Amino acid sequence: MNCIVHLSDLHRGAHATPDVDDALVTLCHELAPALVIASGDLSNRGRVAELELASTLLERLPAPTLVVPGNHDIPYAFPARFTQPWRAFETVYGATRSIHTGEGFVAVGLNSVRPWRHQGGRLSEESLAFAATALQAAPTDALRIVVLHHHLAGAPWRASRKFPLKHRDQALAALADAGADLVVGGHIHQASVAERHEFTVVDGGARPLVVATAPGFGRPRPRRSGEAQGLNVIRWDDVEVSVETRIWDRVGFVATGRRQFPR
Repeated sequence: MNCIVHLSDLHRGAHATPDVDDALVTLCHELAPALVIASGDLSNRGRVAELELASTLLERLPAPTLVVPGNHDIPYAFPARFTQPWRAFETVYGATRSIHTGEGFVAVGLNSVRPWRHQGGRLSEESLAFAATALQAAPTDALRIVVLHHHLAGAPWRASRKFPLKHRDQALAALADAGADLVVGGHIHQASVAERHEFTVVDGGARPLVVATAPGFGRPRPRRSGEAQGLNVIRWDDVEVSVETRIWDRVGFVATGRRQFPR
C-alpha cells in the first residue's frame, strides 16, 4: 500500500528530544513514505532559528515534505504578530499554503492560523477555494488529502481549551463537496480518527471522508499528564484507506491502533 507519515506540533525550541528525532528518521527509512506531512507548530515561539531546527529534522527524512503553519509559528510578541505574522515561516518554508502531487495522491496544505486568535483557527473562503481547485483537478483515482493545523474533532481524552476549527461544519462540507477523502491536522496533542458519517448526518450515499488528528510529536510541557508523543501513518490502495497511530515508547514508535475505511 502507499504510505504517508503525518506528524504535528514539533515545537522546536522548547525541549530537545534527539532520541525521538532519530527514531523518526529510522521509521521513515523503514516505511519509505511517499510524503511526510508536518501540520504546524514546528516552532515554539515563531522564531526563524526554531523553524530552521524543524527544517533540519525534516531534511534528514528520506521523503519530500509538506508543511503548514500552526499558531506557534507566528511571532509570540506584539506588534510583529500582527504586522508581519508570516515573515519567519515564509523565510524558512516559503508559502503558507501549498500543493504536493505524488503517485496516487494529491495533498493540499492550508493555513488555518489567525494571528488575533492564539488558539482558534479558521479557513478563509479563499483557502477553501484554493483547496477545491486543487482537489477537483486531481486524477479520479487519486487520494485527496487536505492538511491544516487546527483540529476538526474535539479532544478525545484530556480536556482542552483548544477549540476545534471555527465553522468546522461548513469547512468540512466544502471540502467534502470538493472531493476530499482525508483531512488531517494536529494542535491538541492527542490522536483521533473518525469518518464523518460517525459524527454528523450526511446522505447515506455520500463518499467517505476521514478526519484524522495526529498526536503531538514534540512535548513542550513535559510535565503535563497524558500528553503522549507520536505520529500517524496513512496507507491506502484502491479499496481502502487506513490511519495507524504510533506512540513513542522510549525506544521507537510502536503501533497502538489502526482504523480502516472504505474508499
